[in-house]
Amino acid sequence: MSFVSFKKGDIVHSAEKICTKSYFIQKGLFRTYFIKDGKEISEYFPAEGEWSNSPRSFRTRTLDLYCIDAIEDTETLCLDVNGLMYLFENFPEMERYARLSMGTVFGHFMERITSMRFTTAKEKYNHFIETYHDIHHRIPLGMVASYLGITQETLSRIRNEK
Repeated sequence: MSFVSFKKGDIVHSAEKICTKSYFIQKGLFRTYFIKDGKEISEYFPAEGEWSNSPRSFRTRTLDLYCIDAIEDTETLCLDVNGLMYLFENFPEMERYARLSMGTVFGHFMERITSMRFTTAKEKYNHFIETYHDIHHRIPLGMVASYLGITQETLSRIRNEK
């Protein structure tokens, strides 16, 4: 494991590369996103105490569509895929920790899918605030709007209603 720091705006992972590193965020904030029709679509905002990587690319060692950038100056502990496999093979508690962590991420994505499909823009925003209650104020509004699948104008109207 090594210490790696990123400056605000740094690309942590590009979709053009296979993800071979996982980052444990000690201080700061990342954004996981993809690009569709030239627009960045925010998908997830990992912060302090969370791991960040491109899960499918990291697991299968193939390309996928996710990119990661630093929203703030961020300090991380970095573990490459071979180091992680060593830990899994030699320390069963690490494999259990990974399963629990992935369960948390899976739960988040299931809630997100349900919110995107079955709720109004206002309900999506309220769910976002609830999900990211500790960090929502640190995320730029354009990224919040893309995460919610709404325009910045709609987001501003919703926020003004509160």
